Amino acid sequence: MRIIRDFQFVEDLDRGATVAIGNFDGVHLGHQSVIALARDAAPDAALGVLTFEPHPRSYFAPDSPPFRLMGSDARAHRLEKLGVERLYELPFNEALASLTPETFARRVIVDGLGLSHVVVGADFCFGKGRAGTAKDMQRFGREMGFGVTIAPLMSHETQTVSSTAIRTALSDGRTRDAAAMLGHWHRIEGPVIGGEQRGRELGYPTANMSIEGLHPPAFGVYAVLVDILEGAHKGAYYGVASLGVRPMFGVNKPNLETFIFDFKGDLYGTPLSIALVEHLRGEERFESLDALITQMDADSARARAILAAL
Repeated sequence: MRIIRDFQFVEDLDRGATVAIGNFDGVHLGHQSVIALARDAAPDAALGVLTFEPHPRSYFAPDSPPFRLMGSDARAHRLEKLGVERLYELPFNEALASLTPETFARRVIVDGLGLSHVVVGADFCFGKGRAGTAKDMQRFGREMGFGVTIAPLMSHETQTVSSTAIRTALSDGRTRDAAAMLGHWHRIEGPVIGGEQRGRELGYPTANMSIEGLHPPAFGVYAVLVDILEGAHKGAYYGVASLGVRPMFGVNKPNLETFIFDFKGDLYGTPLSIALVEHLRGEERFESLDALITQMDADSARARAILAAL
């Protein structure tokens, strides 16, 4: 997959694509349906996604609580798995935010990227002040010579599939409900960072990862699937993870600590992808380290049983 980050300097081989447009936070089933429509609209054209970094919500409200389901690297990994060949990841800045809907269509879609067809969701808004709608995009397509498909919203049971609904499910610890809307397990991706090595002292060495900038799922202990993405230990593993602030050990920033079953090795700096399969319990403070270890033993046994049944 090729990643293009400047719409003003685009090579010829990256023009003429058919693209799905949106933020694609989580790359959920609704997003996947939009991408599938883009693929079907022009099967002979390169399949692309047009998105923005940072997320426009972060640009307009930089002090808002973390809300993203995935970072840009994780999004790119997921889109590549879906067969996306061109990722147009445009910097969302004052210049882009100030474009009127018509100017965005002309300057970015037509003159800049030279797109042949675009697909947007029925609730899509674009341009300065979010003034442009999906219907406006359809009109600009007719006037400027590119195809436009409007994708209907997708529902799961009684709820519209959306990043907001998925955040709510994760906040409630309903990992399987989130996965049903995502079409895949919710994953936290990133490099292993240094920790205080308390887990090693307790007999449970963990791979620690930051969740900074991401929407925090319910704190507590999870049965997890672990993908080591690079290096000598690359592969898929089972594990149990603690997500939260570690109340037994003072005041800490939230992070994710994963104990990988039947694993020995150094993973510092190695990128991991951790899938949250089931929320086993909430975060707790124990009366002693022995009580904590006893609970960790029980958590591990339960996680092994859950993961073996997948």
